[in-house]
Amino acid sequence: MANAVRLGFLTHVEGQADLATLYRRLITQFVAAEELGFDSGWIAQHHFEDGRSGAGAGASPFVLLAAVAERTSRIRLGTAVMTIPLENPLRLAEDAATVDLISGGRVELGIGSGFDEMTFSAFGVPIAERREATSRGADLLYRALNGEPLLGDGRAVLQPQSPGLAGRVWQGIFSEFGARHVAATGSHLLLNRAAYGYDARTDLVQRPWADAYLAEWGKHAKNRARTPCIGTSRFIYPAADKATARTHLEAGVLHFAKRQVEQGKFPPGLDTDGYLARLHCFYGHPDEIIAELQTEQTLPIATDVLCQVNPGVPTFDQTLKAMELIATKIAPAMGWQRASAAANAVRTHA
Repeated sequence: MANAVRLGFLTHVEGQADLATLYRRLITQFVAAEELGFDSGWIAQHHFEDGRSGAGAGASPFVLLAAVAERTSRIRLGTAVMTIPLENPLRLAEDAATVDLISGGRVELGIGSGFDEMTFSAFGVPIAERREATSRGADLLYRALNGEPLLGDGRAVLQPQSPGLAGRVWQGIFSEFGARHVAATGSHLLLNRAAYGYDARTDLVQRPWADAYLAEWGKHAKNRARTPCIGTSRFIYPAADKATARTHLEAGVLHFAKRQVEQGKFPPGLDTDGYLARLHCFYGHPDEIIAELQTEQTLPIATDVLCQVNPGVPTFDQTLKAMELIATKIAPAMGWQRASAAANAVRTHA
């Protein structure tokens, strides 16, 4: 990390609690992150989940972010990501613009193509058409955010207007082709915490994608006055030592790994450490994590680092403590500086 890099966290809205409690904790997490100096917080969208199975319960990120906006003043509010083939792009533009206005221009709008066949089926969208649907949806989303005419009489339809939000659209990708396409649209780039289906280390897989994105960006005239951004999501969990971290993460990681094995994305028979490696996880004492992050190949070109604990499911207090260690020990040692003064510690919450 460097001084100019922004530090964020990514939540999948999960835990062993009822949904109302999970949502209240989400707001508390954003407030705590702002106190610690985090630059951004991002919510992952998942449908038809209650937050207990490892998939998360953030079906309506902008409803949650509207509540967060009223309890915070500085931290940026991101989605990572809205599944755009399952959204009405005009409604998505309206929701994002509304939250952007009430938050004082803090929204970072992350979109993606999605991957879950059951969810696509439930929404009545053929998953085989997701690439085309993503392109069409992103194009209409951009036109709406830019206030372009969408009606035959030349009127734009988006109200309220939110100047600048069109320049804060991010797209998640899973290939070099996808990275080049995102650059051509003028969107910023989001890289997932792990590259599934590859034997090579995630950062070695993703670095060529990021390089391709940067190479493509400058080829398009509309991009030349803008700076491209690369958001890199990473599984980072500091604790007293590796054994403690492993204990906190093990149940969630093994549950997730079982599903990946069934889908042919992970090899069977690995132990917890083996699956944590597959997830490109940095865990243990902060000093160990700092040393490992210094070898990470995507971080030198990232503009935003989004820390998450998923698919681990530590307790809420353990998650807050990990965030505190990231903000006070790990990120500063990697060159990051707080955007504002923050509390020295995070209070424990039920």
